[in-house]
Amino acid sequence: QVQLVESGGGLVQAGGSLRLSCTGSGLALSNYAMGWFRQATGKEREFAAAIRWNGGSTYYAPSVKGRFTISRDNGKNTVDLEMDSLKPEDTAVYYCAAGVIRGGALKAYGTDWWGKGTLVTVSS
Repeated sequence: QVQLVESGGGLVQAGGSLRLSCTGSGLALSNYAMGWFRQATGKEREFAAAIRWNGGSTYYAPSVKGRFTISRDNGKNTVDLEMDSLKPEDTAVYYCAAGVIRGGALKAYGTDWWGKGTLVTVSS
């Protein structure tokens, strides 16, 4: 059974940092482009960052570029999202997903290729 599991969410003050991690169970992440999405309460899920299967290229939404860094360790089967200079508007549930790179973002596969999310709360 394919499963993506996110971890690392929590409560942080504005200006602080968090590091999220996504691991694959029953899935070799090295075969796929991977990405992070986020969904704030009452808003649609939005793309945040993506990385090609070999880590050769990364892509970011304008709202997080320069503050977030996506990376991967295919040997450990993990994809991380380092989030710095966090703002209250970064508060959301963060999801990792597998998919393909399209138009500078990740086009995720179907519902089975998403994790269940991890909550990030940034206080002002």
